[in-house]
Amino acid sequence: MKQTKRFLVILILVVAHLAGTSGWAEENSLQKAIELNQEATRLGQQGRYAEAIPLAERILVIREKVLGPEHAGTAMALNNLALLYVNMGTFDKAESLFRRSLTIIEKVMGPEHPNTATSLNNLAELYSTMGANEKAEPLYKRSLTIQEKILGSEHTGTATALNNLASLYVNMGAYDKAEPLYKRSLATREKVLGPEHPDTATAQNNLASLYRKMGAYDKAEPLFKRSLAIREKALGPEHPETLVSVNNLASLLASKGDYAGAQPLYERGLKASERVLGAE
Repeated sequence: MKQTKRFLVILILVVAHLAGTSGWAEENSLQKAIELNQEATRLGQQGRYAEAIPLAERILVIREKVLGPEHAGTAMALNNLALLYVNMGTFDKAESLFRRSLTIIEKVMGPEHPNTATSLNNLAELYSTMGANEKAEPLYKRSLTIQEKILGSEHTGTATALNNLASLYVNMGAYDKAEPLYKRSLATREKVLGPEHPDTATAQNNLASLYRKMGAYDKAEPLFKRSLAIREKALGPEHPETLVSVNNLASLLASKGDYAGAQPLYERGLKASERVLGAE
C-alpha cells in the first residue's frame, strides 16, 4: 500500500506588530503575503501546483524583505514553497529550500523546538522519497528525539514520528527495526485517541502491512479486519480510506490462497469505486 505523504506544516503565526515592524508599508506587505498564502494553499489543495508556486515565491520575497532572511516567518515561507516543489517532483529545489528553512528554525527557535522537529521531518521525508535513506534516517531519529522530549512518549506527535521512522525502515527492508516502532505508534494512538479513531485504524493498517511483507499473515489479518471495521464506522463504507482497507484485506486473503474470501471484497471495492469515481 502506498503510504500517505508525511510532510508536515510548520506552524508559525506571522503578525506585523509581533514581528517588530511598525511601518504601514511593512504591515500592508505582510497582509498581502497572508492573502497570497491563502490563495496558494487553495491552489495546492486542488493540485494546481504550477499556479501556486509563483504565489509562494512572492510570499518568500515579501517575508525576506520585511522580516529578514533569518526570521521564523521566512522559514515558514521556504518550507511551504519546498512542499509545492515536492509535489511537482522538483526535488533538487525542494531540498535547498528545506535545508534553508531548517537552518533558520534551528537558529531562531533552538535545536529542540517542535518546529525544528517538523523541519527535520520534512527534509527526512524528502530524502526518503528520493531513496536517500542514509540521509533520512538520522534526521527522522533527531525529530523523534525532540518530539519525545518536548511532547512526551504518549503524544500523537510522537506517534507520528515513530510511524515515519518505521516507514523508512520498511523501505530499507529493516523489518525488525520497523515492527517495535509501529507497535509503539499504535499503542500511543489507541491510548490517546481511542480504539475507534481513524488514526488508530491507520496505525493498525501500517503494522498489518508490515506483517504481510514479513509473511506473517496470521498477525496481519486481524489488524486489517480491525482497521476496516473502524474506518467503516468512523468514515463510512465508501470513503477512500475504507476502500483501501477493503483492498488490503482482499489482497491478504488472496495471498493466503483464500480466494473465496477475497473475491467479494474485491467486488465490493470495485463497485464502490465505480459509484464514487465513475466507471471511467
